[in-house]
Amino acid sequence: MTRRSRVGKLHARQGQGPLYFCSTSCIISLLWLEPIRNSNLLNHWNSRPSLNCSIYRSLANYERHYAENLVQIAAMAARKPVFNQQVLYDTTPLPESIPAVKEVGATSAPLLSASFFIGARCRPYNDDYMQCKTENPGKGEFECLKEGRRVTRCAASVIDDINKSCLDEFRKHWQCLDNNNHQLWQCRKDEWKLNKCVFDNLKLEKTIPDTPKNETPVHLRTKQIYAHYPILRDRGQAPFGKAIDPPSAQAQADAPAS
Repeated sequence: MTRRSRVGKLHARQGQGPLYFCSTSCIISLLWLEPIRNSNLLNHWNSRPSLNCSIYRSLANYERHYAENLVQIAAMAARKPVFNQQVLYDTTPLPESIPAVKEVGATSAPLLSASFFIGARCRPYNDDYMQCKTENPGKGEFECLKEGRRVTRCAASVIDDINKSCLDEFRKHWQCLDNNNHQLWQCRKDEWKLNKCVFDNLKLEKTIPDTPKNETPVHLRTKQIYAHYPILRDRGQAPFGKAIDPPSAQAQADAPAS
């Protein structure tokens, strides 16, 4: 028995004679054609038994699946669209034990710019909130609303004080972050000016937790290895060393000797 006879001739259910297999590319090319049994391509294949590949069981089988898919597509197209884009408002008032508070009202860039100052002033409230969440697993979102409102009010007070005392420095820094994908190392020069202004007016200083004592904090280094451009000093400013002093050290150095 030859290989051609082993691959076999398949008879269509409609009794149209032997059908031979085709490659995947052939079958895909027939997706948008009329049904195979009504075309001249079938007779062409019957006259050329050398076109036999073991990909699909038969063209008749393919035609049946193709018709079923058309029915499914038609059923999906006939469905009515259902939209769930509705805004729901819960008008139930909060308990009186939860103090009323407004939202911070700041986007991500200003919040990132002020985040270390918020942490410096609001750490006790943050610790209380996290302790409440730990003591109420699974229900802390409701049980800790009171502590959460205190955190929100504290953060809002920091943003408000920075806007009053260091508006220009604050705006330059968060706009730099907004234009550089929130990458802090791209905006160190503006950050240094903001840090000094905030310390001089609000006595809040940026500190990175768990920084090793024998290493220079990354935000004080004059060379940021991932920055697009080097940090340039202002006209008349002394050359940079490997790092700048934190605002607290600068204030001590500028203080008159007693």
